Amino acid sequence: MLYWAAVFLVIAIVAAIFGFGGIAAGATQIAKVLFVIFLVVFGITLVLGIVR
Repeated sequence: MLYWAAVFLVIAIVAAIFGFGGIAAGATQIAKVLFVIFLVVFGITLVLGIVR
């Protein structure tokens, strides 16, 4: 999950450099959503690992 967030972040940065505003905005949003999902899943597994 974190890998895909990083991939979309890199796509957004490259698109922003070349001036593709719509693509950069879309890739940035996808990267943000994937990163938040990663953090939630990481937190859940961390808590479950501590409880276990």
